[in-house]
Amino acid sequence: MLDALGSPQSLLVLGASSDIAQATVAAVAARGRLNRVVLAGRPGERRDAAEASARALPGMSGAAITAVDFEASDSTSHSSFVDAVFDAGEVDVALVAFGVLPDAATVADPSAAANVVTANFTGAVSALTAISARMRGQGHGVIVVLSSVAGERPRRSNYLYGATKAGLDAFATGLGDSLHGSGVSVVVVRPGFVRTKMTHGMDAAPLAVGPDEVAQAIVTSLRGPSRTVWVPRPMRPVMSLLRHLPRTVFRRLPI
Repeated sequence: MLDALGSPQSLLVLGASSDIAQATVAAVAARGRLNRVVLAGRPGERRDAAEASARALPGMSGAAITAVDFEASDSTSHSSFVDAVFDAGEVDVALVAFGVLPDAATVADPSAAANVVTANFTGAVSALTAISARMRGQGHGVIVVLSSVAGERPRRSNYLYGATKAGLDAFATGLGDSLHGSGVSVVVVRPGFVRTKMTHGMDAAPLAVGPDEVAQAIVTSLRGPSRTVWVPRPMRPVMSLLRHLPRTVFRRLPI
């Protein structure tokens, strides 16, 4: 459970090789004493590097750090995967941080576009359903879902990605409402443009942030009352304005 200062003792990360996930592990470790960290993702050099990075963090020498295989697109494996993680010990915080950012070629290909939906939305729904059931059973926990401001109003430049995030955001918000009173809560994190490996080579949008800023916002949310987190905070009024623009005006924007 969260300690007296609101810091978790155990952490499950889905999408462990992402820059935001790694920054979040470091931020959580810096504020408390993690006893157990499960880093889930596709096997390979990036996950190996994430594991090595976690083991090298100050204060983590005594923690049980485990790297496990997880495939977002294989929803048939998610229940057994989650059961294995929770059977080995309670999970205080689960971070869902996996996803893909499609390019123009992907958007134009029906099969590839469908695969993006599977990875970003369908896989997340499957994993979140399994995780929430086990957390409800243990009577406590926080599920952190990495959404995006792109889901507030999908733009023509990334409408496929925005659509998947819109679906994920709606599901996670509703899931959080359904868990009210159970001891389990859902935090939906809506960052703007984040400078990561996934966005490398792209022109940074206004109000761009780094992974550490998102991670700090996540850690702060674990102790605070807010279940919806905007990163940076000014993104909230900006997206509110964009969301309510007439469509004829919105279409003319160079976004």
